Amino acid sequence: MTWKIEFSSKAERFLKKLPKDISLRILNKFKLLQQNPFRFLEHYEGANCFKFRIGDYRALVDIDFDRKILLVRVFDKRGRIYKR
Repeated sequence: MTWKIEFSSKAERFLKKLPKDISLRILNKFKLLQQNPFRFLEHYEGANCFKFRIGDYRALVDIDFDRKILLVRVFDKRGRIYKR
């Protein structure tokens, strides 16, 4: 059962700025997340959401269980994302 992934405008802009090879690798990882989100997501207490680790990058994800949507709120480098 697949989930739908939606990106916030801020997360989408950051992803578009990345080099092509890195962004393709990240998008492939998001496809895996669609298939089985709870295998990859960890609860993040700091923002009351879930974090998704992709190499040196992190995404903070909200989950809509009713509509089966994963909303990527923030996507950034590991060192900067937790300072937001």
